Amino acid sequence: MIEPTVYPEDLPDYATVVRAREAGGPDVFEVADVTAPEPARGQLLVRTAAAGVNFIETYQRSGVYPVEYPFTPGKEGAGEVLAVGEGVDTSYIGQRVTTCEAATGTYASHFLVDADKTASVPEGVSDEQAAALPLQGITAHYLISSTYRVSPGQTVLTHAGAGGVGQILTQLLKARGARVITTTSTPEKAQIAEAAGADHVIPYEDFPAKVRQITNGEGVPVVYDGVGASTFEGSLESLAIRGTLVLYGGASGQVPPYDLQDLNRRGGLYITRPAINWYLQNSEERTWRYTELFHHISQGTLALHVGQAYTLADAGQAHEDLESRRTAGKLLLKP
Repeated sequence: MIEPTVYPEDLPDYATVVRAREAGGPDVFEVADVTAPEPARGQLLVRTAAAGVNFIETYQRSGVYPVEYPFTPGKEGAGEVLAVGEGVDTSYIGQRVTTCEAATGTYASHFLVDADKTASVPEGVSDEQAAALPLQGITAHYLISSTYRVSPGQTVLTHAGAGGVGQILTQLLKARGARVITTTSTPEKAQIAEAAGADHVIPYEDFPAKVRQITNGEGVPVVYDGVGASTFEGSLESLAIRGTLVLYGGASGQVPPYDLQDLNRRGGLYITRPAINWYLQNSEERTWRYTELFHHISQGTLALHVGQAYTLADAGQAHEDLESRRTAGKLLLKP
């Protein structure tokens, strides 16, 4: 085995990790010191600056998604490259990188990731921004640029406008020249959505009627729905003829089986269910998305809202806050 190149010092002897002892609530998390990972062929060893906290990790911790315990969650994170594995260009060493895929256990002081699944973080972008951007930023980018490409002047409906993806969606849509209608659950969250630039912020109650009123009865050409079961019917009701429902999540639960003939009755509608892995298929696509997102940050047309940053020891509290929907914006862990 070829020894990895190391910078700026020898590889650490240990790494601090957060791990779930077994399936259960947030209290199953514990902090432990383990043998430091070493990069295999094609991998980077990254010293974690910050890691993103996401809903999928609550499913893994609780046992909804089966994993092998003890389990250290996390695929999203940013930090400095300390070492590279065989076959990786040593120019990575010392760079700051970010990723939302292929990393292993970012709830830790150090993590491994495939080099070709990372993006270099440019000057002017902070470590917190670099960790908060990938999953939610790439999601928002592919939704409005690829799944249904929004054109200037179009009116769109998004849900959960105060959430991490919701705020980024609004900002990117406004930068594109679209008109944004979004839903929120409380007056406080409505203020957050308005600050992100939404043109119309409406409650979930009877939202299809409000959308029809705003659009003079026409409806919208596209709805971006990450809520799922509780908004699915209303999202369909909000669409114009030949409109598209982009269902990209199920925060309220998964949509039950659906009669596709209903799409015909409603006006020849479309439904699609994308996921991020289908929109990061090669290095060119990855570079395109990250480059545009970093450009928006540098131009001030995208501001990332970090709701709260927690220590590794407080990972359980981060999960509790996320699951209770007490938060707005991105949650991070910092070693």
